[in-house]
Amino acid sequence: MATTAVSRRGFLAGVGGLGAAALLASCATGSDSSGGGSSSTLTLQNSQSDADPKAALTQVVDGYTKQKVTLNTIAIETFRAQLPTYLNSANPPDVLTWYAGSVARDYASKGFLLDVSSMWTGDGACAKFSPALKELSTAADGKQIFVPTNYYWWGVFYRKSAFAEWGVQVPTTWDEFIAVCKTIKSKGVYPLTMGTGSTAWMASGWFDYLNLRINGATFHRELLAGKHSFDSPEVKQVMDHYRQLIEYLDPKGRSYSYQDAITPLVNKKAGMYLIGAFLTSSVPQDTVDDIDFFRVPAINTSVPVAEEAPTDGYFAAAKTRNKSGTLDLLAYLAGAKQQQQFIERAKSSNLPTSTEVDTSKFSPLVQKGITHLNETKEITQFFNRDSSDELQTTADTALTKFLDKPGDVNAILAEWQASAKKVLGS
Repeated sequence: MATTAVSRRGFLAGVGGLGAAALLASCATGSDSSGGGSSSTLTLQNSQSDADPKAALTQVVDGYTKQKVTLNTIAIETFRAQLPTYLNSANPPDVLTWYAGSVARDYASKGFLLDVSSMWTGDGACAKFSPALKELSTAADGKQIFVPTNYYWWGVFYRKSAFAEWGVQVPTTWDEFIAVCKTIKSKGVYPLTMGTGSTAWMASGWFDYLNLRINGATFHRELLAGKHSFDSPEVKQVMDHYRQLIEYLDPKGRSYSYQDAITPLVNKKAGMYLIGAFLTSSVPQDTVDDIDFFRVPAINTSVPVAEEAPTDGYFAAAKTRNKSGTLDLLAYLAGAKQQQQFIERAKSSNLPTSTEVDTSKFSPLVQKGITHLNETKEITQFFNRDSSDELQTTADTALTKFLDKPGDVNAILAEWQASAKKVLGS
């Protein structure tokens, strides 16, 4: 499976800082014309179902007047499960929201994605995007198959006023981090929140970061490509550190979605949350200025610091019946004006991929996020984005089992490796 090593300089250079089958079919139908004329209707399948991002994309799409566009919004876990079906249907959605990197390459390798290379050359909508973004958007055969429109960072988010009340400081080492957890727990507050109920993939956040901090980005990418085993001594060391966190995790998080798990953080019933900057879309506006973050502390100090900076955007179905119209819609969505409009309306802390978006007026939190990535040696995406949605499913199963029964870790890792081998075909 193709993987890409992206340095922080390469990444940032030029970046600018379901129900019944009938219901599924009705939500996954593509354009009604094979000609590409303005009379046809395009379908945009959207996985961003949170209120503000959904409203933001609706506003952006409403501004597109060349063709009619039907916007279908699907809950992300249903979307993820049905994505192969969407792409492989006889008349698929024309454009779909999803992720750059190996996950997009995986779908491209199956022949599911439209070649959008023309957008990356000459005066194409993506021609001025950074080389690293182009690399993330390129399939194994060298064709571009993705249109990136925003990216964001991950970190340990907390409320500044809560840390002040509890008398704790931002930790810079793993031992200090555990000490902070102990202090917060002594206040009758859960130190960590994490929603792994309907969004089991959140459990991969800590797995990714602990692997990056202990074994490094190269090992992490190679593990997700099948070059190492999930029951190896290196991964067992990762799980030993993960196990240290379990007593500090809010147990109600096993029934929460990632959005639900934000509420305890906001209400000071939980101390910290390892999550992407999209968190701010679910934080009340009168609380956003009190939100801050720090990087997951170093564990193995000989390992270069790596951070996750997932890249979002769009790809298109190879079977679209309106190729020219689909490319035109993608070009519109990639535009600087539309990127800025989406980010502002979504109330997100995401960063644009277009160099023409002015980031100077972004919030102090976002400016800190830009610096955070600037000071990072290597950039990764996220578990499924650096592998595939199929491999993510194996992680969801293994890590949620681990959260429930950490004492069974050896058996869980052996099962994980067996499942991963089936996915990776090795």
